[in-house]
Amino acid sequence: MPNFEALYYKLFATMADAVELLDQGKTDEAKQRLISAMQEAEERYLQETET
Repeated sequence: MPNFEALYYKLFATMADAVELLDQGKTDEAKQRLISAMQEAEERYLQETET
């Protein structure tokens, strides 16, 4: 069963970082961090549901 708590904390932390980057005007970096976190969360979810 996937560890939804861990996935939530990872995504939430990344969103908080992205908000800071947006406040600094670093939109490209914020976007890339969000995309990477979404991809990582999806990969982890799929790995945990396969076992």
